[in-house]
Amino acid sequence: MSDLGFYLPAALGTTAFLLRLPALLRNPGDPMLRAVAVLLLTATGVFFFGAIPSIETVNRLTGVPNAAAPLVYSLLTAFCGACVVLLINWRGGTPEEIRRATRRCVAAYGLIIVALVVLFALGETPEERLRDLDTYYAGTPFIREMIVLYLLTHSVSALVMTFLCWRWSRDVTGVLRAGLLLMVHGYLLTLLYDVAKFAALGARWSGRDWDTLSTDAARPLVSAASFFIAFGIGMPLVVQRLDGPFQDWLRFRRLGPLWRLVHGVSTGDGGGAPGWSLPLAGAGIRLLQRERDIHDALLILNPYFDLSVRAESVVREVTAGASEPEARARAEAAMVVAALAAFRADPGRRVIAASRMLQRGTGDESRDLVRVSLALLGRGRESARPSLLQRAGIRM
Repeated sequence: MSDLGFYLPAALGTTAFLLRLPALLRNPGDPMLRAVAVLLLTATGVFFFGAIPSIETVNRLTGVPNAAAPLVYSLLTAFCGACVVLLINWRGGTPEEIRRATRRCVAAYGLIIVALVVLFALGETPEERLRDLDTYYAGTPFIREMIVLYLLTHSVSALVMTFLCWRWSRDVTGVLRAGLLLMVHGYLLTLLYDVAKFAALGARWSGRDWDTLSTDAARPLVSAASFFIAFGIGMPLVVQRLDGPFQDWLRFRRLGPLWRLVHGVSTGDGGGAPGWSLPLAGAGIRLLQRERDIHDALLILNPYFDLSVRAESVVREVTAGASEPEARARAEAAMVVAALAAFRADPGRRVIAASRMLQRGTGDESRDLVRVSLALLGRGRESARPSLLQRAGIRM
């Protein structure tokens, strides 16, 4: 396997960490951000120091043959622990429960890392092995135990994460479920990596040579697993970050028919289809302005609202088979269209001047503006009958 397969994930992990770093600096006490940061750093370290040129460099700089081995094994163990901590924070719970579980996890994996370093220090690895250290020193005292310990830790962590992610995926939906299922696939590949490693070790202990399982099969498996796990972890975080602006933009677009209908009321030009406002503003700001324009216009139209139009429309729509929420939305839309027609027929605004009490008393803050907006166009799409706007002689 080419070392590009290690350096590329390392570069992606570094980029992802740098993108998360500003948020971490702003909120250093956020346990979720800390867990994500540690996971990205350890994953990046595993891939960077697991590449052959990096192994050679570490060995040369330390002056200790195979010094890169305990470093990579420790980073891999820390990555396993970071995955568990992230899942603990994902699952949620009381702050004290999360802190207690996190401390236990950090302590357990920390002790394993200490044990790995101690076992390496007690063993002897005089000959540098860049690709086959696991199998070459499979029978060496202490080094053998170090290798088995890191593989057991890796396997148990993968089994736990596979079980937890699979069980949790049955309780959630959407992008979080997709992310968890991706992680399940990643950890299953991780288990195959461990199986290949253990098979190669077992062959060595029984006098056979299956080293190719460790050197040629295992490395691509762990690389592929990392992509599944990284996407599984990153996708919900990215989607969560983008979901707010997307929902704002979606609501902004859905309010378009109602906004174009009443926009002229608040600007005083009597209607028409205005151009875009604040074209360079974000979705949230544009949505806020659009909602404000609609509310201002409905407040002006309030004295012209005829509640009998709404009541009759509700009865008519329910009789025609519409659901109650849809019937209410269409009735609101019909009342707004009728009020707009009455508003245009009263250029002197005599109704407004004579209806202050009515203006204060007939507002309905509970109306669903998006449903009302979509109802303005719904009639024309569902039948040959003209839409409410067409019947009122309004062009959008």
